[in-house]
Amino acid sequence: MNLVATHIASLTGLHLPPRLALFLTLVFIVFLFRRDIREKPNVSGALWLPLLWLVLTCSRPFTAWLNIFGLPVSGGVSNEEGSPVDASFYYAMATAGLFVLIKRQVSLSEVLQRNGWLVAFIAYCFISIVWSDYPFISFKRVTKIFIHPIMALIVFTEPDFEEALTRLMKRCAYVVVPVSILFIKYYPQWGLSYDDWSGVQIIQGISVGKNGLGTDCLILGFFFFWHLLQTWRTERNTQRRNELRLIAGFLIGILYLLRLSHSATSTICLLVAILIVVFVGIRPIKNFIGTYTLAGLVLLIAAELEFGVSERLSESLGRGSNLTGRTELWAHCLEVQSNPILGAGFQSFWIGESRERMAEFYHKWRPAGSHNSYLDTYLDLGLIGLSILIGLLIATFWKIRLELFRNFEWGRYRLGFLAAVVLRGWTESTFTTASALWFIFHIIAMDYPLTHRTTARPSVRVARSEESRELAYAEGEP
Repeated sequence: MNLVATHIASLTGLHLPPRLALFLTLVFIVFLFRRDIREKPNVSGALWLPLLWLVLTCSRPFTAWLNIFGLPVSGGVSNEEGSPVDASFYYAMATAGLFVLIKRQVSLSEVLQRNGWLVAFIAYCFISIVWSDYPFISFKRVTKIFIHPIMALIVFTEPDFEEALTRLMKRCAYVVVPVSILFIKYYPQWGLSYDDWSGVQIIQGISVGKNGLGTDCLILGFFFFWHLLQTWRTERNTQRRNELRLIAGFLIGILYLLRLSHSATSTICLLVAILIVVFVGIRPIKNFIGTYTLAGLVLLIAAELEFGVSERLSESLGRGSNLTGRTELWAHCLEVQSNPILGAGFQSFWIGESRERMAEFYHKWRPAGSHNSYLDTYLDLGLIGLSILIGLLIATFWKIRLELFRNFEWGRYRLGFLAAVVLRGWTESTFTTASALWFIFHIIAMDYPLTHRTTARPSVRVARSEESRELAYAEGEP
């Protein structure tokens, strides 16, 4: 075992044979799932589909898991075209998801009507295939991200939406957290990797790369913090005590993995999301969230223009004032962009000629992305696609603003997660990807008819009070 793995083992204080550690990890995971199922949550068996999708997006492609399990499968003809085995598996998942939605008689017209900006963005991604120089590759990639809204709708159409979301996230953590620790400590051939150009060792756990592990910690860490606030206010009993112990254990494990990943972006996004959840509970902020958000954006932009906040923050994190070379990369991307209005086509900029032109700026490194979701959207979808994306983010915030008066707890979860997605998009690729972060974004961004789902409802007196406050706020009254 290498020096980093040895150091990790010394930190945990346990030195078990790998096979025994694997056995104990599997027993622990089975125990957690058995405990979860014995609680008889109000969810259907169809929830296993979005759970499988979430675990895959949090970890590795299907073929990578087949290789780990001793079933060697070729990765495909090229990195651009991907694996046909992966494609077949994802198409099967999409088909199964559509079958569930058809069986549940989901009203497509209502979904389209209530999610106009999201539908417009997905539709434009499909349309951009037409002018892509690699339409077949672009088509395969855009159909993969189409699984996100399918799986999100399965969660929304569960008997109890909030219970389904809670079980989805907890069950995902039952796999991601213990397996990540297992891989890092006992199976470094899977839990550790090396940078292709610098040779620096990377701790990745169950995911691919340190940023992937950091994203997993961001998603699960934010959920368990929100879940802690929910559980803390419940009636004191044995069930509450056991749940708090479970939450504390996973929060410790997630923070441990986040520390190992050295993902500064995910750490900052997690802190921002948590702060928003805490401060939005203050009544004046809740009542005037739109005003405070606008004021915060104005102050942030002014601070960036006047003091260069991002550069100073990057320097404090040891990344230099150019965000580890990102600003230089962004400038080169703008030089190479040849179609600013329509873009290169869905995920087509970093293929072929444009990628070769980008490689000319570097001697040993061949960039495969801009590490900026907004810039990637501009490169692939042009100003039109970027404008639709910004409209989608604004529309999502508007939905959340109203949700704070209907279902406050779910509303502030959505708000905190939206802030994390928007912030992370500045330094990492998030939008239009098959990532777990973009999948959860679909859940917080979509609006399914309330008559088709069950949500926690406040008392009649509180509901009427908040409804009056919502109307007053919408009309601009204090």
